[in-house]
Amino acid sequence: MTLSSQPATARVRARVERFHHDRVAGEWGGRELLVGRSPRPGDVVVDSNDYLALAGDERVAKQMADCLLDGGGHPQHVLERDLADYMHAAAGVLCQSGWDANLGLLQAISDVHTPVYVDQLAHMSLAAGARLAGAPVHVFRHNDLAHLERRIVRNGPGVVAVDALYSTNGSRSPLEELCELAEQSGCVLVVDESHSLGTTGPLGAGMVVALGLTDRVHFRIASLSKAFAGRAGFVTATDPAFVPYFRLESFPAVFSSALLPHDLAGLAATLEVVRIDEWRRDRLHQVSEWVRDEVAALGFDLEGSVSQIVALQTGTERTTIEVRELLEEYGVFGSVFAPPATPRNRALIRLSLHARLSDDDVDRIVAACEVVRDRWT
Repeated sequence: MTLSSQPATARVRARVERFHHDRVAGEWGGRELLVGRSPRPGDVVVDSNDYLALAGDERVAKQMADCLLDGGGHPQHVLERDLADYMHAAAGVLCQSGWDANLGLLQAISDVHTPVYVDQLAHMSLAAGARLAGAPVHVFRHNDLAHLERRIVRNGPGVVAVDALYSTNGSRSPLEELCELAEQSGCVLVVDESHSLGTTGPLGAGMVVALGLTDRVHFRIASLSKAFAGRAGFVTATDPAFVPYFRLESFPAVFSSALLPHDLAGLAATLEVVRIDEWRRDRLHQVSEWVRDEVAALGFDLEGSVSQIVALQTGTERTTIEVRELLEEYGVFGSVFAPPATPRNRALIRLSLHARLSDDDVDRIVAACEVVRDRWT
């Protein structure tokens, strides 16, 4: 390894300057990639993961406020038990975020002798956790089980990590086939349910529950910042003995502060709302199918989306800025995904649909997409 004689401060400064020269001034033409104008009243905002439209729900806010006012707490172990029961799991443990849940789990179950196989579209935190443990990481083509099997044959049994629903294009993982392959090859299966928990399955318990695979998926992970509109992560396990192991072996669990009582109270209230407000899931599924059908009919490749995530593939970052600005001109606000969240020249704008969208909102989304289609095809 060749060591640089240049001061580290100069190397950091050079990286920042290169970013501004190559991307901001070069690829972006001096414009902003991620944000444009602020939404105005009446605009359609589909740029968050609040799929059930629970942010600001009065029942949740009241529980959090009561906790702050009376100084009481909500025991974390109680909420962990409630969430595990909800997800039909033997046990579970709360983490500070979805990133910490993924990072901490993969760091705790892999090592230099345990290869980790990650779908190319799975969340970056899964591979990051494996690398933190020193595990060899092998990426396989999206939902390509034949490619995954060849990787396992070549490198040996290990951990297979996938998303139930993929965040960049809304496609679904073939979980039943993955369970069969994991069992045949002696692999541990990890499924990230961040974008399916609350929206899919009985009472929103997730895709693994919906498919009857709770005994066959070794670990499930979920960020509670999506349909639960909070700020935490959750890991389920098929063996209750894993929880105390995780608390003292997972780096994020050991070296991060505990969740705050009012956050726990808010999540507990949200869990109850998610269970009982079935109309939110019904409406979400209705508008999602409606938008997918209409946008696909316009000629957009939705890459197999079966969910509330509708991605418009925009290509270069400069084109993405132009498409984002055009959507905003027509009052539709999505989320920009660009490197490192996507491969180079594969940027996209994600429309994250939610339960509060009206029929008029859907019409505006489709009309805006039609304008984009006419301008860039």
